[in-house]
Amino acid sequence: MEQKVTDSGLNWTQDTAKCRKRMGVGRTARYHSLRILRLKATPHSIAAGVAVGVAAAFLPIIGIHIALAVAAAWLIGGNMLAATAATVLAGNPLTYPFIWAGDWEAGQLLMGHGIRPHHAIDLHAMFAHFNFDAIWTPVLKPMLIGSLPFSLVCAGLAYLVAFQAVNIFRARRQARLLDR
Repeated sequence: MEQKVTDSGLNWTQDTAKCRKRMGVGRTARYHSLRILRLKATPHSIAAGVAVGVAAAFLPIIGIHIALAVAAAWLIGGNMLAATAATVLAGNPLTYPFIWAGDWEAGQLLMGHGIRPHHAIDLHAMFAHFNFDAIWTPVLKPMLIGSLPFSLVCAGLAYLVAFQAVNIFRARRQARLLDR
């Protein structure tokens, strides 16, 4: 007698890598979006997980986006798997350059530096010596401050879209099942 293999969600990263090789980026995104819609949780829980996942993707805290999204989802009662998937879908190598540039520019505006010709910042030298004070003021502080409005707006939009998408998906699925 074989044991039933359940999907714990812990292998999403490996699954994503396999899917990208076989299906391409567009089909992989659609595949994971459908996996989010099929989760067995309330629409609010799924939407809250998606919202914190998207918000975490906009923060310039490289390397701990997923951990932060999962912790935030747990704190607010959101779906942790949806938070993980949304973080991976929203924050990836294709979107990070645009997100970080927008974060930095918004941070410059919010800090009162306005739009002015930017002086050159030697990131290589800053990270080579890894002096946190040298990195904080010209780079990380504006990015962190600038990411907050983007995170809040995109999280709100993601919540609304995910909540409606889950409800619509479930209604259509129920209608299909009743037609049989």
